Amino acid sequence: MATITVKKSAEQSYEVTVEAGSTTFHDVSLTDDYYQKLTGGRVTPETLIEKSFQFLLARESNTMILSRFDLPLIGRYFPEYERTIGGML
Repeated sequence: MATITVKKSAEQSYEVTVEAGSTTFHDVSLTDDYYQKLTGGRVTPETLIEKSFQFLLARESNTMILSRFDLPLIGRYFPEYERTIGGML
């Protein structure tokens, strides 16, 4: 099981550390509009990002996850992301 740590680093920007065999670091951007679209404000942005990384880790290793990306990019690689993430929150 991976350990995922999410910390806000700037406005709409988060630092994510994933420990899963090897440790990786990721810079993730999340706009307020996209956050509201996916969560309706029910959970924190950090929880959304953590669950999004759990979604990704179920499909690929942490070393395959981009080191810098905007959260909506997940849906381009995995079209089921937006449908699935709501049930994970």
